Amino acid sequence: MPKKVLIVEDDDNIAELLRLYLEKDGFMVQIAENGAVGIAEFERFQPDLVLLDIMLPVLDGWAVCREIRSTSNVPIIMLTAKGETLDKVTGLEMGADDYIVKPFEIGELIARIHAVMRRFDASGVHEVKRLIYDNLIIDMDSFELYIHGKRVDAPPKEMELLYHLASSPNRVFTRNQLLDDVWGFDYFGDSRTVDVHIKRLREKLENVSPKWTLKTVWGVGYKFELMD
Repeated sequence: MPKKVLIVEDDDNIAELLRLYLEKDGFMVQIAENGAVGIAEFERFQPDLVLLDIMLPVLDGWAVCREIRSTSNVPIIMLTAKGETLDKVTGLEMGADDYIVKPFEIGELIARIHAVMRRFDASGVHEVKRLIYDNLIIDMDSFELYIHGKRVDAPPKEMELLYHLASSPNRVFTRNQLLDDVWGFDYFGDSRTVDVHIKRLREKLENVSPKWTLKTVWGVGYKFELMD
């Protein structure tokens, strides 16, 4: 059975263009012209994915996303003419799965739709690789790090190391465990590699929040510690 996509978009030209290309790609498509209709159509149409504009009449995209997330984990891709980082962070915090800025290439959007759907397994459990803490978002789906709502450049291994530690808060990992888990069993470096990456992460994360910290456990290793 074809996958179903709900487009919540008040610009008729954009909505019809999206419908044309998505139907050509094999999707079943339904369009809602405002936020209130979008919520109603979500219940009726039961889509496999929602393309959701932010600037909508009646109810904006934030309200629609919040309402959908109260009952469903169906993938949501936000569409917006705004490019500010804050919009993306807000969308991610509300549970959106991806974010694309208008004007966009149709080919890129369809590729993102397929990528998001691949992360949604057969049981309907969305395998989101994203962690949110106070003033911190670690998004491994896009390999992006946000601190105080601003994107901060971080190499892939720093991202993987931070995500691994923060995925198990308060658990202590030895340097060798981190080498095995993050770099792999076939890595021939030594434990100083971990120390260097921790040092660089600390430079980025210093004084970001009083609610968590990247802590050294002397003689053992490191942990992502949550404060009481």
